[in-house]
Amino acid sequence: MKNRITGLIGATLGAVSLGVAFPASAATDTFVTPTGASTSDGAVDATATFVTGPGTITITLNDLLANPKSVGQLISDINFTLSNGATTGTLSGSSATQISIGSGGSTTVGSTGATGWVLNNGVSGGLQLDALGAPTAPSELIIGPGPYSNANGSIAANKPHNPFLDGTAMFTVDVTGVTAATTVSGAVFSFGTTEGASDVTGTPGTPASVPEPATLSLFGLGLLGMGLMRRRKNS
Repeated sequence: MKNRITGLIGATLGAVSLGVAFPASAATDTFVTPTGASTSDGAVDATATFVTGPGTITITLNDLLANPKSVGQLISDINFTLSNGATTGTLSGSSATQISIGSGGSTTVGSTGATGWVLNNGVSGGLQLDALGAPTAPSELIIGPGPYSNANGSIAANKPHNPFLDGTAMFTVDVTGVTAATTVSGAVFSFGTTEGASDVTGTPGTPASVPEPATLSLFGLGLLGMGLMRRRKNS
């Protein structure tokens, strides 16, 4: 639990420092994998929340599948289409916390920073955030929460596939013509290390609440204050 909280805090602060935008005036669309969704490697469970604002889209990808067995159950990309028909954009920021899975499911939480993913334009009439087309492939796929006692050799101590991204990854994509009135009309999740082999079409879900910029600033200051108080107490 401590590692999960540390990762979430790190991803949030990393998102702010790496330029992941949180628009003040924005609309939110959430897509989820359908109940019971699976690929040839087993069950999958993921959400994607899109926040559209003036000229920008903030995307939060979450892998919710606990104790996955195979790398084929991990998020490797997402395709999405926009109501305004835009098919080109620029990835201007991203953030996630790395995690490495060792033999027996042991974990080592790494640094928080850019995801290494890339943005592909004009894919299936929209845009695609992609780990497999990145220089870091086939690592940096998003993995759900542990423990990882079920992890087979495609996850545990698999050098090419490690490190993974710990649960959540955030992205900011700049798209000309996008406004707060722009919606995401569709999303398709992909899993595993073979491009396009394990696609699951997302269904609309309940929009997640997105903090306003002022709230995020206060949250960051609060974390800083807590850290200083703890340091003073331990000194």
